[in-house]
Amino acid sequence: MALGLPIHGGDLAGAEARWGRPAAGWLDLSTGINPWPYTLPSLPAEAWTRLPGGAEDAALRAAAARRFGTDPAQILAAPGTSALIQALPRTRPPGPVAVVGPTYGEHARAWAAAGHTVTEIATLDEADAPVVVVVNPNNPDGRVAAPAALLARVKPGALLVVDEAFGDMAPALSVAPLLRPGMVVLRSFGKFYGLAGLRLGFVLGLPEILAPVAAQLGPWPVSGPALAVGAAALSDDAWGDAMIARLAQWSERLDGVLAAGGLTVTGGTSLFRLASHPQAASLYDLLGRAGILVRAFENRPHLLRFGLPAHEADLVRLAQALT
Repeated sequence: MALGLPIHGGDLAGAEARWGRPAAGWLDLSTGINPWPYTLPSLPAEAWTRLPGGAEDAALRAAAARRFGTDPAQILAAPGTSALIQALPRTRPPGPVAVVGPTYGEHARAWAAAGHTVTEIATLDEADAPVVVVVNPNNPDGRVAAPAALLARVKPGALLVVDEAFGDMAPALSVAPLLRPGMVVLRSFGKFYGLAGLRLGFVLGLPEILAPVAAQLGPWPVSGPALAVGAAALSDDAWGDAMIARLAQWSERLDGVLAAGGLTVTGGTSLFRLASHPQAASLYDLLGRAGILVRAFENRPHLLRFGLPAHEADLVRLAQALT
């Protein structure tokens, strides 16, 4: 039976309507966004009043290239990876596309909307389409593919799309330093840096692949404030390295709370955990009535995804709701 679930997390207005609780009282664990955001730097007035300039874009790309281990000429910034997921399919003529799944649903939707024939495959070994899309680490189960396995799928005349939206916490898995023809990498900014509202993301690839994507985005795709904040955050290695460790520690603590509440953790990343429960649909509703929003899945009714609580009191609140 259809549950009428939202296709994305973070829908507090929908949760308010569904359970009749004021939005202000919710504990939102339905996204994979860092609950400890990067502290916003002081921005010059020009970041708000001038059109974004080439110098600011170059500074952002330089910071991103250093953090990701690639060349600034191989980076294009965009107003979030969602914009890139929509733009990329429009740069190629319609044809077969294989998406390694189950995974983030916007990839299949975007390629299909652009006229491509999309097939979901279970493993990279099944990939024989001219376009292959893989999310690494995967959302929502955290499944990973080794860089060597991904590079083996790069074929002449074909395109491999590697979505590393949750790659900041696992830099050893990134293929960003290994770019080659026929391959693009997507990197999110808002998830790891906790600034999803800023709308910033990147596509990495050779210039001949980036040029048609840039044409799809149009002029000034990234705002001046996003350029400035992104450059500052990506240059702050001390913050990034400390955050990787903090997220790992708190994801382990969340695992303990979920296990104590009768769930079986089956995967995830350090920004979210995927867990199974024989009565997951009922548990989803129970948590909702307690003002705790998590992520449920229409086509996988035994699974729930939990983002990280930001505070000790939030962990306690979740633990109490699960008992």
